[in-house]
Amino acid sequence: MFKLNNKKSIKKNHKLAIIGVGYVGLPLVIEFSKIYNVVGFDLNKDRIRDLKNSIDKNLEFTAEQLNKIPNLRFSHSQKDIKDCNIYIISIPTPIDNFKKPDLTNLKKSSELIGSLLKNQDIVIYESTVYPGLTEEFCAPLLEKASGLIFNKNFFCGYSPERINPGDKKHTLVNVKKITSGSTPKTAEIVDQLYKKIVIAGTFKAKSIKVAEAAKVIENTQRDVNIALINELAIIFRKLNIDTNSVLDAASTKWNFLPFKPGLVGGHCIGVDPYYLSYKAQEIGYNPEMILAGRRLNDSMGYYIRDEIIKLLIKKRIDIFKSNVLIMGITFKENCPDIRNSRVTDLVKGFEEYDMNVDVYDPWVDKDTTWNELGIRVIDKPIKRKYDVLVLAVAHEEFKNLPFQYIKSLVKKKNIIFDIKNILVNQKVDGRL
Repeated sequence: MFKLNNKKSIKKNHKLAIIGVGYVGLPLVIEFSKIYNVVGFDLNKDRIRDLKNSIDKNLEFTAEQLNKIPNLRFSHSQKDIKDCNIYIISIPTPIDNFKKPDLTNLKKSSELIGSLLKNQDIVIYESTVYPGLTEEFCAPLLEKASGLIFNKNFFCGYSPERINPGDKKHTLVNVKKITSGSTPKTAEIVDQLYKKIVIAGTFKAKSIKVAEAAKVIENTQRDVNIALINELAIIFRKLNIDTNSVLDAASTKWNFLPFKPGLVGGHCIGVDPYYLSYKAQEIGYNPEMILAGRRLNDSMGYYIRDEIIKLLIKKRIDIFKSNVLIMGITFKENCPDIRNSRVTDLVKGFEEYDMNVDVYDPWVDKDTTWNELGIRVIDKPIKRKYDVLVLAVAHEEFKNLPFQYIKSLVKKKNIIFDIKNILVNQKVDGRL
């Protein structure tokens, strides 16, 4: 296959195609382009056009950063990747309306790459999957489309992505990378490949299934822990105890885990547990704790809605036709990522009561938010308009707002609910 000890040979022989150039794929293109010949491939022509013009609408990279790398190449044409010998698939793996893995993107990508495969090529998957999916689902698709034999004519690797949108500290190169391969030799090639770009180093898993399982439990563990804190927040609210004060006190113990309550969305935490539970149920086991945590976290938007409704009733504010301002629609702070945002549950929940809802978020692209979520984002909040103001996302812009400005947005009789504990030293009507 490929020589591992000759650096010049490695640079010459490796030609990479990164399939999908979003939050996961673009960093791979940028880092690998510093060493190898790389093509960033995506069927989204608008995304490719933007990147060719040094525009990253995800706001992860500036035009200056993109311009610094002379060998960056992007394409939406299959002919530009047909002569590559390593394909890295970094496309989204969402869930469907029934909370089941939606493998449509993975299937299409595997079939596309399969049609291009040549003898001794390697296909590496970075997308979140359940244990066994790479070898049991993707490899047969590659075989069928290529006419080649898995682990004889072509090989697979799995290296789960650990991208955290908006995080400029824990970037691709600064987080240890799990690697794996379908044969020992492939595993070594994949590991050596990523070692070239990941400063933090790599961890070569014993098998692809081990690497797949490690990925899904990373976020499942976080999901279950956040669910526990969310449940505690519900209990403490009923006891009239400030949850964040309790967490601050408990955090003085060295082994207390610093999780916070909130809405759990995004491309990983709100999705990965369903991949693991799907596989567990497929083999006859019903994962009670995992699904209990998912149910609780998925219900938090409507819980917050109901708590606000109770506050409106107590203050004798007319619920129907009242005006609501929700500040923040992204799934997390300081990034434009709206994938699986649970703030949408708040919007839908208020609209069920015929409340007029404005959503304001300076980070998002308004057209994207409308096309993907069906939610219109306003340019600027209107002063003295709102009966209810909900701080839903802890963007730095919101943290830096004077409390007097926030108060100026609401009517004299109002409800301010601070989900993210932004207004730490201010008296508000509700917090988690």
